Amino acid sequence: MRRILVLGGTREARTLAARLDPEQDVEVISSLAGRVREPVLPVGRVRIGGFGGVEGLTTWLRDNDIDAVVDATHPFAARITANAADAADGTGVPLLVLRRAEWTSRPGDRWHTVPDLASAADAVAGLGERVFLTIGRQGVDAFADRPEWFLVRAIDPPDVGMPPRAELLLARGPFTVDDEIALLRRHRIDVVVSKNSGGALTEAKLDAARALGVPVVMVARAPIPAGVPTTSDLDVAVAWASQRG
Repeated sequence: MRRILVLGGTREARTLAARLDPEQDVEVISSLAGRVREPVLPVGRVRIGGFGGVEGLTTWLRDNDIDAVVDATHPFAARITANAADAADGTGVPLLVLRRAEWTSRPGDRWHTVPDLASAADAVAGLGERVFLTIGRQGVDAFADRPEWFLVRAIDPPDVGMPPRAELLLARGPFTVDDEIALLRRHRIDVVVSKNSGGALTEAKLDAARALGVPVVMVARAPIPAGVPTTSDLDVAVAWASQRG
């Protein structure tokens, strides 16, 4: 039986695990980082927690006779992607990165694209006094010294420093455009800060910002390690994983 490790935590990872057919001699092991307190679990075997860096992942791949790895983590999980690339290279285990397509700006958008969260915090200055921070709970401390007022939306409460003037909103997508427009209006939001995560689950905030003429500070993704095959097509990922081993 071929054994596939899916580095998950995303909707794409859960869908991939569900589509890989056990009757075709494919065993899927989904690995979640454990950063969300009540994660939505995929079907099949699941492990939760880190591997201990490149060395730990390398050992785990060998000890568990893994035939292939699909990295379907969040587009901003750059460290695990880099570790997976190094571990795959060291063991000879094939690796595919499954990433949802990025969002792209549309007519009417007022995007300010920046390379990282520190740059996003700097970019907020001058764009407005009331900020909708939609980057999840990690990285919120990049804005801890900002004087603006922040509406911070996350699934779980941040465990890092918050801006001194902030309101926390705990919510899990999907969100509708109408609800996002109402949220921006209710809190008198001047600027939205978002990571370019892609996907339909949280895209409504961008539609709402466009409709209201609100600028968006968009944090770009880190590049995928050179030489690692990548796809945003779930069908391609299913076919690739089914043919490994």
